[in-house]
Amino acid sequence: MTYQSPISPGISFYEATIGDRPTYPALSGPASADVVIVGGGFTGLQAAHHLAAGGRDVVLIDGARFGDGASGRNGGQLGTGQRAWVDELEADFGKDGTRAQFAVAERAKAHLLAFAEAHGIDADYRPGQISAAHKQGYVKDYREHVRIMRDEYGYDGLSFLDREALAEKLGSTRYHGGTYDAATGHINPLKYAVGLARAASAAGARLHENTRARAISSAGGKVTVKTDAGDIVAGQALIACNAFIEGLEPVTSAHVMPIRSFIGATVPLGDDSPVIPGGESVDDSRFVVRYFRKSADGRLLFGGREAYTSDNPADISSHIRRQIAEIYPALENVEITHSWGGSVGITLSRRPFVREVMKNVTSIGGFSGHGVMLSNYCGKLYADHVLGGSEDLEVMRNLKVGPFPGGDKLRKPLLFLALTWYSLRDRF
Repeated sequence: MTYQSPISPGISFYEATIGDRPTYPALSGPASADVVIVGGGFTGLQAAHHLAAGGRDVVLIDGARFGDGASGRNGGQLGTGQRAWVDELEADFGKDGTRAQFAVAERAKAHLLAFAEAHGIDADYRPGQISAAHKQGYVKDYREHVRIMRDEYGYDGLSFLDREALAEKLGSTRYHGGTYDAATGHINPLKYAVGLARAASAAGARLHENTRARAISSAGGKVTVKTDAGDIVAGQALIACNAFIEGLEPVTSAHVMPIRSFIGATVPLGDDSPVIPGGESVDDSRFVVRYFRKSADGRLLFGGREAYTSDNPADISSHIRRQIAEIYPALENVEITHSWGGSVGITLSRRPFVREVMKNVTSIGGFSGHGVMLSNYCGKLYADHVLGGSEDLEVMRNLKVGPFPGGDKLRKPLLFLALTWYSLRDRF
């Protein structure tokens, strides 16, 4: 099998409204470089920028256009910390290990915002994130999480919301309680990806869209990436394909698998709409998480449908509209102007996969829906590693990420069964 470019139903709201989106030429023949990067999302482009700025000769290729994968089609929420709460991580990593992971994630958040400001990237950043409990039994966990973050991790951005306070923030009584995070927010991810590519190109990285990697190998101290236009030979390589890794490199394929996630954008709701009046982003406690936020022009961007096969649903909008109406009954007939999907790379432990998969070849992916800031920062960390070492990259390398069970033939069916089971638990 060979690396496949993204299959994305529908034009996203981001694509329809972003304006100028530069194109980059396909590779036209064999090439050589200090570092070759496969994948033009946040990880690959961030690595390309910092490597080129650090004096390395860099070639980056992508099988589609930059941002056509999850980096340019996601929900745009930054979050805080790793995907799992710190008390869950402590069971595997202890206090010190978990503190190190939380510190890395905080630096990731700060780096994304600082990079955007330094390079003039207007990514429509808006502060504030709400996490909501969809079951009453979860509320005490949310309250305790706030205490742990404040008292044990020194994080003061988080506050608890009771049912009434949460309803006021959301404009909905559907949830039972939750948290408000004043020290994070959300962005337009495609705007950030476009700005990131511009910055990488300006730093001197050679960027090539619509150039598919057919194979990668390492021998004699050199790495070779095969493409239809010719081979790219380099001293080191970064694989940053995330959900689109299948068939390119077997170790990553065993540890990172794709699921599909779908988003809809409504018409602008108007200044008098009670929906999220403060403009925060929202996620909830479901395993198949519902995530939503207001765009800069007042639309509700709502995600919450997943698919565990490569097939695209025939009608994204109707399903998304039903989920919106569960939270906002007044919007049961709201017009959805854009609906789209994309593939997200997940791992068995839902922690990022960072590993040297063959000599001089590092693979990074599997951000499991928590990748806006972590995928971006991991690209910088890889560049730091090549340029002289990175303690933060070593923290990410030490995460416990095992392979999916079942081998080549059974991995997909077993993943489908497991995720379907967990999605049913959201309902009952």
